[in-house]
Amino acid sequence: MAAAQKPLTGWRVLVPRGGPWGDTVAADLRAVGATPVVAPMINFAPTDDAPALEAALSRLANAEFDWLTVTSATTVDVLSAWRASVPASTRIAAVGETTAAALVAAGYKVDLVPSEDNSARGLLAEWEAATKGVVPLRVLTLRSEIAKPLLTEGLKRIGHEVSSVVAYRTVGVPVAEKVVDDVASGRVNAILVTSGSVAEQVQQQLGPIPDGTVVAAIGPRTAKDARAVGLRVDVIADERSAESLIDAVVRVASAGE
Repeated sequence: MAAAQKPLTGWRVLVPRGGPWGDTVAADLRAVGATPVVAPMINFAPTDDAPALEAALSRLANAEFDWLTVTSATTVDVLSAWRASVPASTRIAAVGETTAAALVAAGYKVDLVPSEDNSARGLLAEWEAATKGVVPLRVLTLRSEIAKPLLTEGLKRIGHEVSSVVAYRTVGVPVAEKVVDDVASGRVNAILVTSGSVAEQVQQQLGPIPDGTVVAAIGPRTAKDARAVGLRVDVIADERSAESLIDAVVRVASAGE
């Protein structure tokens, strides 16, 4: 008996991020039959205000903060690059399992990860229970230059003393001309959109996306950001994970059979 065909056999899927994340997603796509096209569209650059970051990390090392919030694995890379010291008295909150895993791998502890919604909103929803309602707490939030200050504003709103510092900048990376041509000609069947900054680059470099190409967003926030820059979104992942994003593409492919 012939083996069942994998759900994305014959599909070429654009993966807009490189590094370990891109490698893992590419492997997961191959496992379901797809051909991944890894074309990093964003990269990360040092903050424009290194003295502010250095001062914040010095205060962190001196135990001047009760909590540190980390919103991305890239922020963990920054902490490692600066050899940031987090004293035992300072607790760490990670927005999402991916960020938490990166913290542990880098040798940092993790005290709080949202159990349901892996986002700033999810962290805020569980913050009060984790902190037993203690107000005010001294909190350091490290973020990307373009990140919306949802977490900072939310923590301030409930009475905490928050220092928000830019840890890194997100910059666009031009993709190869062949990728542009392949998307324009419909030879790419799906595009994975993992953040608002990726959505912006997809629209700028590859738009307008052909109607036959599935644009998959990793969550409602990313979908909203994508539509705000004029990028069509065809399907939204149920969870903010690479696995769920691939599952969303599989659903579309299966529905079209």
